[in-house]
Amino acid sequence: MLERLGHEIVFPVEQTCCGQMHANSGYQLEAIPLVRRFVRAFGDPAIDAVVTPSGSCAAMVHDQYGRLAEISGDPALRSEVAALQPKVHELSQFLVDALGVEDVGAYFPHQVTYHPTCHSLRLLKVGDALLRLLRKVRGIRLVELPDATSCCGFGGTFAVKNADTSTAMLADKLRNVLDTGAEVCTALHTHACCRSAAASRASAPEHAPSTSPRSSPAPRISTRESAISRGRARGAWRQPAAPQPLELTRLRGLICPRHRGVGVLEVRRR
Repeated sequence: MLERLGHEIVFPVEQTCCGQMHANSGYQLEAIPLVRRFVRAFGDPAIDAVVTPSGSCAAMVHDQYGRLAEISGDPALRSEVAALQPKVHELSQFLVDALGVEDVGAYFPHQVTYHPTCHSLRLLKVGDALLRLLRKVRGIRLVELPDATSCCGFGGTFAVKNADTSTAMLADKLRNVLDTGAEVCTALHTHACCRSAAASRASAPEHAPSTSPRSSPAPRISTRESAISRGRARGAWRQPAAPQPLELTRLRGLICPRHRGVGVLEVRRR
């Protein structure tokens, strides 16, 4: 898409995790080498902008890299981070705010709802950037998501450390998504979509259909770039009376826009 808009794209092969998982788990010193790697990979003066389709990764650079550079005690790293931060953009912000582009020539004749994920909403403050892009997509039918700004319960390691609470929050989010009757739920974060899709697949066969008057099939959960994680449920998902623990069943490889290869945990209810 960016090439079609006239931009030259470079993919530095040295890039890896931004270090957010380490920093958010209290491993500040362990995150610093990843900050250094990020600076090495993207600090080339010839690079005009660093664009990521992940709001949380962009938020990590803007919100935490400066503090981690201070902790490192390295004046050169502080200067490099400060110079690089203004160049880092989440994709929808880059298109709408930096380039002034809202119509990218897309066509998607489906009913879609939008989940504004926490990092994009609260840290990056992307506002309505993605909605402005979606409204220009030809053939799309946008439907509003009830209680859209509520958290889906992912929060990175929060979902592992507080599984029961996270699962209950996810149940509320999926109920709202299904009640829209949308075919697709889109968001700015691949990982939030992957988790929601996995829960939708795992839960739908075990729960009775919804009593909602809508009869549309359960929505596919996808990112705006590609439907890499789609809910395949045909029945509706009903929130259980009490949170049920999730069992990690297997790790399967997946190619996603943020990394050349990542592992996605597939889950099922016990």
